[in-house]
Amino acid sequence: MSMSHRRRSLAALLAAMIFSIAAGAASAAEDAVVIPPPDVDEAAGPGTETAIFAGGCFWGVQGVFQHVKGVKSAVSGYAGGKAGTAQYETVSTGSTGHAESVQVTFDPSKVSYGKLLQIFFSVAHNPTQLNFQGPDQGTQYRSALFVAGPEQRKVAEHYIGQLDKAHVFAQPIVTKVSDTSGFYPAEAYHQDFLTLNPTYPYIVYNDLPKIENLKSLFPADYRSEPVLVRKGSKG
Repeated sequence: MSMSHRRRSLAALLAAMIFSIAAGAASAAEDAVVIPPPDVDEAAGPGTETAIFAGGCFWGVQGVFQHVKGVKSAVSGYAGGKAGTAQYETVSTGSTGHAESVQVTFDPSKVSYGKLLQIFFSVAHNPTQLNFQGPDQGTQYRSALFVAGPEQRKVAEHYIGQLDKAHVFAQPIVTKVSDTSGFYPAEAYHQDFLTLNPTYPYIVYNDLPKIENLKSLFPADYRSEPVLVRKGSKG
């Protein structure tokens, strides 16, 4: 699979790593933050529920949610724009309105929307970074929640306010909450990317720490075997 499509050059990655070493700390995008659970959450209901999370490169966000108990599927894709421009090369221009996103289908009797938000804000990304995550720059890497209805909106907006009021982050949360207007799955080579490419430098440096943080901070919610988009894709 050619990686020429991916706008993350090795030079940029090495520059980020050198900066991190010089600063004596890991990238802020990968630093997990211990945060309280939401004061307001949805009540568990029958069946499954779907929520969309945007927090930078979808590789790592998908990988995190694939390791959460109660998640039935986590699909990388594009949200916030139109169907006609929902292709990686076009979205990567930053001009389509899309955000790289992950559509999570979950069993609310096993994991709540509020718990998924807690994991999202704590280990999946840095919600204080505006239009970038780590080495990835542009509006397509913004922090956003695309809610499925008024209940999700209420929980999301209340939680953002709760966290800002408690000053659990050094900077205000910039995550935008919007109604879901469409979700378009990404190309096949983006699906299950973390699981299929555990030695890829970008994954090693930016995303594998997120999985370790999930395991460490949310041991009761962590599962070792990820739920994958492509059956049998893990060797």
